[in-house]
Amino acid sequence: MDNLQKIGLQETVGGKTISLQTGTLAKQAGGSVTVHLGDTIVFAAATAASSPKDVSFVPLTSDYRERAYAAGRVPGGFFKREMRPRDKETLTSRLVDRPIRPLFPEGWNYETSIQSIAISCDMQNDPDVLAITGASAALMLSDAPFNGPVGGVRICRVDGAFVLMPTWEERAKADLELVVAGKKDALLMVEGSAQEVSEEVFAEALDLAQKEINKLCELQLELVRRSEAAGRKVVKRVVAPLPIPPAVADFVKAQATEPIRRHLRAKLDKHGLDAKIHEVKDAVKKQVEEKGKTEPVFAEGLKYVSKILEDILYAESRSMTLVDRIRPDGRGFEEIRPITITPRPFSRLHGSVVFQRGQTQAFCSATLGTPGDMQIMDVLEGEYKERFMLHYNFPAFSVGEVRPERGPGRREIGHGALARRSLAPLLPAEEEFPYTLRVVSEIWESNGSSSMASVCGGSLALFDAGVPMKAACAGIAMGLVLENGKYAVLTDIAGIEDHNGDMDFKVAGTRQGITGFQMDMKIEGLSIDIMKEALAQAQRGRLFILDKMDQVLPEPRKELAATAPRLYRLQIPTDKIGALIGPGGKNIRRLIDTYGVQVDVEDDGSVFIAGVDPVGCDQAKAEVEALTLEAEVGKIYKGHVVSIKEFGAFVEIFPGKEGLLHVSQIDVKRVNRVEDVLKIGDEVEVKCLEVDPTGKIRLSRKAVLNPGSENDTPGPRRDGPPRERVGGGRGGRR
Repeated sequence: MDNLQKIGLQETVGGKTISLQTGTLAKQAGGSVTVHLGDTIVFAAATAASSPKDVSFVPLTSDYRERAYAAGRVPGGFFKREMRPRDKETLTSRLVDRPIRPLFPEGWNYETSIQSIAISCDMQNDPDVLAITGASAALMLSDAPFNGPVGGVRICRVDGAFVLMPTWEERAKADLELVVAGKKDALLMVEGSAQEVSEEVFAEALDLAQKEINKLCELQLELVRRSEAAGRKVVKRVVAPLPIPPAVADFVKAQATEPIRRHLRAKLDKHGLDAKIHEVKDAVKKQVEEKGKTEPVFAEGLKYVSKILEDILYAESRSMTLVDRIRPDGRGFEEIRPITITPRPFSRLHGSVVFQRGQTQAFCSATLGTPGDMQIMDVLEGEYKERFMLHYNFPAFSVGEVRPERGPGRREIGHGALARRSLAPLLPAEEEFPYTLRVVSEIWESNGSSSMASVCGGSLALFDAGVPMKAACAGIAMGLVLENGKYAVLTDIAGIEDHNGDMDFKVAGTRQGITGFQMDMKIEGLSIDIMKEALAQAQRGRLFILDKMDQVLPEPRKELAATAPRLYRLQIPTDKIGALIGPGGKNIRRLIDTYGVQVDVEDDGSVFIAGVDPVGCDQAKAEVEALTLEAEVGKIYKGHVVSIKEFGAFVEIFPGKEGLLHVSQIDVKRVNRVEDVLKIGDEVEVKCLEVDPTGKIRLSRKAVLNPGSENDTPGPRRDGPPRERVGGGRGGRR
């Protein structure tokens, strides 16, 4: 194996060259490749364990990591090495896992690991989508029984034209962005967001993406052929079916099929159906156990009962949908479960709502923060600040289970990201509404489609908080049952339909178009025609839900909640930032302590003042404006005497800004001693006579008392003593 030669192939995808290389790196892995786009490179390795695990699912692990060295950076923060995965890495790991997992055969119980590492980044091409193709190619070269290949592409629409594998710059200008994965002529996974784009545009993008995916699949097949020709034979492992004794299978089916069929048609809720299925399972297990005492063939029958019952439930629920054309809860294929919306259940929160659809309940809250609350994101392409956060929580009690809280897992991060993508295009511009926004969705009941309930509840919570959204947003989860040429597209799927169906297809958007999109297939691909039908059906469902939402909150509230901070944004010259902050932050601290506000100053001169008390905010705002004001020649100011000298008084006309009121400019009549007219603390009106190049200000009270008289006796420099008169008397020269 060490003598294997390097094999490299390339293909043009969307006008850009993508290449695959293998044969020199990680030769002890089951299969390994590097995927190249420009100078962005992703390494992928796939390995399957040599011994099986006693599990009833495919033990597949997909991990994607971005190394800081790929972009020539040292990791930020205290620890100078990569630690726990960032959200982007977790989401990309899911992007890789979701189209690949359905392609392993039932019964494959060998731990399988896919490691994808971004090892080079040219700061133009995002490595994340390359990991899909890389993982598939590595599996194709391994001995794992993977029914690939799978290709992954990103497609955007920029200025009305579709762009395949866009750069970061192009993505920033796009009104549609999708990551699409699939086999040849069959879609497996779609994920993305849009600026209220129509269903027709989505379908067109998917059609174009599929053509480019076909090229990547062919490229991988050729890579396998070249690898075998170079001396590395790819021999796939054979998966033996679970050896269920026919007598046990026949007996369990005879005992359980009719009760399961009856319970499925009884229109029970989630817990009612679960309870009935458990009753059937317990009864059958007792019968099998009794038979095992006298009949050897049933001696180990208990370990097969759960699998047989699961197969019966799967087959019967699908037959009921495809043949009888009914759903477990009795709904029509396009019927949506009852919706209940409770706005502002907790008055102290800035915005909140309970959104209930069937047995799925989402409590969503919206919190308004200041720019200082923005989250700093440290990603491969550098740091940036995130203004909008949406966090999704799925506690065990929502499905009647018991397990400890261990923080968000991949599912929570993924569902939160989907809901966030759906709402983000509808937020007001930061210049219009400079608040930092956080939505939290707590799933308190779940029977399918909790992420779409989070979209509906999140939109309503933002409306309740008074956020001037562009439009309301609703989400709907679609399902599919496809078998022997027959299919049924289901609107608003419940948990059992998700579990036993072939597709989980989520669409979120407004009345104008789609904003968020995610599809996962459990079978090997989906045709574009069925996808188009599902999109049209989803649109009808989305509009129905929006009607229900409009009945409760048709538009954002005009006023913020009393507990929400009032936020003011000012713009000051950047050279005034230091004066505003003051020595060691003295001025900022005084504003915070005096008025009970929070003050954030950005490098571009943006100043944000936030506080619950509007009066305190207004006073702090006035002081900030004053601290950065410049004296204007000819303008009259009301100031306070702050110090008295022999030659005049210093008057503070703005906070921290003083000017010299020379003794000759104090009054219209002659003043011998400043103290005869003024004392410290006096409020006086003065006119600005001059601002010299160093910023020193000369003031006149005389000009206010007798306009036009300020030039009768010119004053000296502010830091100098009174000028000596030349000559004696009142007017003569000596």
